This record gives sequence, structure tokens and C-alpha cells, in this order.
Amino acid sequence: MPRGGPDGGDGGRGGSVILHATNDVTDLSLFKRRSRWNAEAGVAGAGARKTGRNGADVTLKVPVGTIAVGADGGVLADLDAPGAKTVIARGGAGGRGNVHFKSSTRRAPDYAEQGLKGDELEITLDLKLIADVGLVGPPNAGKSSLLRALTAARPKVADYPFTTLDPELGVAEVDGIRFVLADIPGLIEGAAQGAGLGQRFLRHVERTKALIYVLDGSASEPWRDLETVRAEIAQFSPELIQRPHLLAVNKVDLEATRKLRARTRRAGVHFVSALTGEGLTGLASEIAKLVASAPAPTVVITPKVTKLPVRVLASSEVLVERKPSGYVVRGERVEHLIERTNLDSESGLARFQSQLDRLGVNAALEAAGVKPGDTVRIAGVEFEYQP
Repeated sequence: MPRGGPDGGDGGRGGSVILHATNDVTDLSLFKRRSRWNAEAGVAGAGARKTGRNGADVTLKVPVGTIAVGADGGVLADLDAPGAKTVIARGGAGGRGNVHFKSSTRRAPDYAEQGLKGDELEITLDLKLIADVGLVGPPNAGKSSLLRALTAARPKVADYPFTTLDPELGVAEVDGIRFVLADIPGLIEGAAQGAGLGQRFLRHVERTKALIYVLDGSASEPWRDLETVRAEIAQFSPELIQRPHLLAVNKVDLEATRKLRARTRRAGVHFVSALTGEGLTGLASEIAKLVASAPAPTVVITPKVTKLPVRVLASSEVLVERKPSGYVVRGERVEHLIERTNLDSESGLARFQSQLDRLGVNAALEAAGVKPGDTVRIAGVEFEYQP
């Protein structure tokens, strides 16, 4: 502004990417169709000291129970309740306008500060269902049929292993107690190591308050099947095997199951038929009591937790490394300075050189043996060193 001094406004902050847990969505299929998401960049500042508009955030709706996992396998966020939110990638700060760089010797600075880049990272979204009760058992035990009989859920039912390829949820209400059941695909020996569909679905029972072991009463060795399932759950999670549980033997409408009931001496076994409804009223009542009395589960997803990236700019340490191609300078403050500086501006470059001296970069280079004309690289930008 002629005879008015500098008047450049600051740039706006970049938008952030936010994960929001909601019951409005039930799966992560959206993220199979689209894998890259960007928030809006901040708007540049303008004359008359006008600050640029902040970029709009992008809010991604995910199902309750979604976990965000970083590239190193650490958990970045566990969205286990409706309404839970987390900023998964922060927008960059806006640059300062030239009005901030005036001084008694430079009354009309012709350079401004660049904005900072926002966070960029790759994450994996993993969904663990939220249910009160998990139905677990060997393949073809009738878990899906039992879920249909106890709730209004309509999972696929067929007479072959692994009919259920995705966990199904159903809601039941007994004696004023409302609970959610999850039908977990059949577990076989080796499931904890990934055999069948084991590891893919065992994680879905980690959050349940209680377990219902469902057995096929007409199988050749139903009690051995029970031990196999319990062994796999114990191997997957020693804490999970301690959860409150009930035992339901399905297909009591078949002769083989009726014979098993006649000779069994096990206490607390519920013989039921998902087909005829026999025994289901008593089982549902016991499930409701179990849910009402069971403590909330203690879920330990992984001992490794990764914090979201945070820019830390307090360190003034400068590291100089000599290489055949020249010298490489590293340090948070100097790399931050590069990102903030418009190197195409003569005045900006002059200020940058002054700041390098103030940060001790020149002294560190000279101590490392730099000579005039040597190549110096800072944050991917190359310079020719001149004292």
C-alpha cells in the first residue's frame, strides 16, 4: 500500500480430516470404493490485512466400533461409542502476511510466510462389532438359525460350513432387558492362528459382555467341539475365555440330540431347537439375566498405541551430515523454516539466510568442513554454500 505500510493478511488454516462414530452407518464399504480423502486448503490472505478463510474440515462417518490403525500397526483411535470423534489428520497452519515482518529498518517487506502442510498419513479402518452377547460355536451348529429365532435378524441359513461370512447382529428384549446378539462365524481347530475364518471374526467377540456356546447336538462329538471352540478362544484372548457364558445345545428336535439330553449329566446346559422353538423362552430369559449381571468387558485391543502426529518445533538441534554429494542439514527448526519460506522472493531468501545464521546452521556447516561452492541440502532443497 503506497505510503501506508505493509497490509498483507494472514493465510487461513487448512481443514482437518475427522472420524465420527455414528449408528447411521453399519459398515466400511464407503472406504472400499474411495480410499483417499482430503480436507480443503486454507485460502490465501489478501490486502487490507484480510485474513484468508479457513479450509473446511472433512468429517468421515464410520460405524460405532471402528478402530483406526496406523501404518506401524499402532492404534490411533478407538471409536467405541456413538458420537465419538477424533481428528485423524490435522490441517496445516496458515502463513503470516508481510505485515508481521516490518521493522525499523525494513518498513515495507515484500515477502510473506508460507503456510505449513497438513498431516498426511495412511491408516487402516477396522470394524469390531458392538454386541452384548456373542454366539460362538463350530460350523453348522445352528448359530444363524438361533439368531433368527431369538431376534428379528434374518441371516443367511444353509447346511454347509461358513454360511455366515460376515457377523450378523440381532436385537432381543426379554423381561424389559434389551440386548444385542452377534452371530460369529463357525470356529474350527486352529482358528486363533487364522484357520477357516478364525482371526477375521474372533475379534468381534472381544467387546461382548457374555458368550453363548452353541453346539450341534446331533454331531458325533459335541462336547469335544465345545472344548475345541473354548481352546481357540482362550488362545486368542485369555481374558475372553473368562467372560460369563451359557451353553446351548441346538437341534433337540432331532433324535440324536434327544438321546444326548437323556444321558448328559452336565449342569446348566440348555437344549433348544431353533427350528421348533423348543427351549428358546428359557434360554432367552437366562441370556437377559446374564447380560444384566455381567460386568462391562475390559477390552485390550493391542498394547501398542501410536499417538497422532503432532508438530513439535521446540528443538533447536542442528545435525550436519557429510556425504559424497555434499552436506545434508537436519533439524526440526531449520526444516520448519524451509517450509515457511518463499525462496522465490529475494527479500524472503535474505531473511532465510539470516535465520540460518541465527539457528547456528552456518556455524555447524563450517565445523563440518564446508567450503564455498559446496552443495548443501535442507529438507530436499539444494543450495550452494557461500559464506
